[in-house]
Amino acid sequence: MAPALLLVPAALASFILAFGTGVEFVRFTSLRPLLGGIPESGGPEARQGWLAALQDHSILASLAWDLGLLLLFVGQHSLMATETVKAWMSRYFGVLQRSLYVACTALALQLVMRYWEPVPRGPVLWEARAEPWATWVPLLCFVLHVISWLLIFSILLVFDYAELMGLKQVYYHVLGLGEPLALKSPRALRLFSHLRHPVCVELLTVLWVVPTLGTDRLLLALLLTLYLGLAHGLDQQDLRYLRAQLQRKLHLLSRPQDGEAE
Repeated sequence: MAPALLLVPAALASFILAFGTGVEFVRFTSLRPLLGGIPESGGPEARQGWLAALQDHSILASLAWDLGLLLLFVGQHSLMATETVKAWMSRYFGVLQRSLYVACTALALQLVMRYWEPVPRGPVLWEARAEPWATWVPLLCFVLHVISWLLIFSILLVFDYAELMGLKQVYYHVLGLGEPLALKSPRALRLFSHLRHPVCVELLTVLWVVPTLGTDRLLLALLLTLYLGLAHGLDQQDLRYLRAQLQRKLHLLSRPQDGEAE
């Protein structure tokens, strides 16, 4: 086990990496498709139909590359979440197991975003080109993306964000408080076992609600939708628990401070 003084910087470095990756993911999934527009080389007149695209080796090569990046991310995210790998990581890395998982996930996502190959010459599933749709559809998409990201950040209030990032485990270890999960209620543990991705619907909105759904964006949305769907297993009992936790935390946030109450 690493000395306690080394655990805190390691956990903080993982958190900073994950936070920066999250900001970059917002740009990659929302700002670029909504505000960045379409590459100049990929105007409507330069795009191919679906049948022609299936015979274009350059388009197929780009899609194969993007698919490989996505499979790398999905494979890492799933493999490191298995009980066998988590037990192995806990054995050799101890309390840093969660931080290491978060850091590896952030690095895998960075690879996807940095080396993603757009397919400007590929066909599109839909595109808002004619007025007034060319004006109102991007605006509507922008509003829905803003709402989705706000919901994502608010949902993180229900879940213990510090624990999700691995910070709380190190903090408890340094203070000798034990494992944070040991203090969770059975209802919370049941929820965590059913739900790996607490913001499934909001992420699906971000992935699909775009003014132009091109070939590479379709690949991204399809694969991540399949992955999120397979990892989603909530039932009514989980939803009631989530609703109660959200109401409790909103009440705590809205409660006046002692100084204000006086």
